[in-house]
Amino acid sequence: MLAQKDISTLFFLGIGGIGMSGLARYFSRQRKADGTARYRVCGYDRTPSELTKELEKEGIVVIYDDRIDDCRLKIEDLKPSDTLVVRTPAVPEDNTIYTYLRKQGFDIRKRAEVLGMVTREKKALCVAGTHGKTTTSTMIAHLLKDVNAFLGGISLNYNTNVLIEPQSEFVVVEADEYDRSFHHLTPYISVVTAVDPDHLDIYGTPEAYRDAFAHYTSLITGALVMKKGLELQPRLQPGVKLYTYSMDNAENIRVRDGQIIFDYVSPLATIRDIELGVPVWVNIENAVAAITVALLTGVSEAQIKQQVASFKGVWRRFNIHVNTPKVAFIDDYAHHPQEIATAIDSIRKIYPERKLIGVFQPHLYTRTRDFADGFKAVLGTLDECILLPIYPAREEPIPGVTSEMLGGTVVQKADLIAELKRRVAESKEPVVVLTVGAGDIDRLVPDVAQALNV
Repeated sequence: MLAQKDISTLFFLGIGGIGMSGLARYFSRQRKADGTARYRVCGYDRTPSELTKELEKEGIVVIYDDRIDDCRLKIEDLKPSDTLVVRTPAVPEDNTIYTYLRKQGFDIRKRAEVLGMVTREKKALCVAGTHGKTTTSTMIAHLLKDVNAFLGGISLNYNTNVLIEPQSEFVVVEADEYDRSFHHLTPYISVVTAVDPDHLDIYGTPEAYRDAFAHYTSLITGALVMKKGLELQPRLQPGVKLYTYSMDNAENIRVRDGQIIFDYVSPLATIRDIELGVPVWVNIENAVAAITVALLTGVSEAQIKQQVASFKGVWRRFNIHVNTPKVAFIDDYAHHPQEIATAIDSIRKIYPERKLIGVFQPHLYTRTRDFADGFKAVLGTLDECILLPIYPAREEPIPGVTSEMLGGTVVQKADLIAELKRRVAESKEPVVVLTVGAGDIDRLVPDVAQALNV
């Protein structure tokens, strides 16, 4: 990669993506000591969008034509000696601009590599793990308040997945293990929430998956905050401190009137009567991890209590859309057996007397195949299970791998609303409807909420 001191221009291929646009905005906001812009930021995307319009309002030049001589930005004027190109795989190999930049010898990097550059410049507070990393990282950013952050979901407090505060010494980063992206990071403090095997299409075996996390821990420079009991042997550098956390750090838990209140107790501090802003059982443990990181970075106990109570959560992380005496409707991003089990467990604790109807859209043929037994077991704990067809994303179908192999009733998306309305109407007891999955099931959420809010 170009030395950072030599970079004066960043060109983003696919600048309109949610992750790429956030990174572009971060670099456009960086300033030199004299207040002038540190970088020239520009980019290409195939079509205009709300995100690209926002970038243009901030002075970032975006082109939508892949002709090299575009009048708004002459690609030929870019120099390999001072221009870093950031590319998303969504831009095809035969794209004219991409082909030209390759032939001219430009330094072309993945977003994860450039995000790694940010973590070397700031004190990076990273959250890795199979589950819980989006909520935990978003909570850490909220506890610190004025901070830079690159999150894996839309924060409901800020209505964005990117926070930019150039004066802050910290950056909060969701450390994604897919394709070993988190190996590009240099964490100052990192949380590891879970190492339940996933992405076996990339890693091949559970052992290789966990080994990737072990290597990740060797990149940490300050402290590791690891969930107690993980099947993980950290490879910490000399001087890096290890802290463990679990539900045991939350004492005197009280659930009343739809609220969860607990005491945080660890060697770092004891903080009494913390009110959980999003009263979901699993968020107690997420909060314990986030509070530990906040304390290690010097956040006051008063600020921690205030910010935990005002935390609104993350889009598609246990969002309660309907909550009436007859029916509650909750949507969650869970797409791994353990994540679904955690969501079900939280619902059973909050609504112990209600029937639980679950709707699951499997994500990827390989994941459905690799974890079929786990999915079938956890979905079997629902009172009623509805399945949608597998969402393929980047994959082609695999013979014999279908939603039917997971048990439950398979319905098409177009028929889901009618199926749910019928089941709720026929139920002799109050129900909770839970929709889970990482595909496009979220597009059905507004219609489900409207149908069930009666």
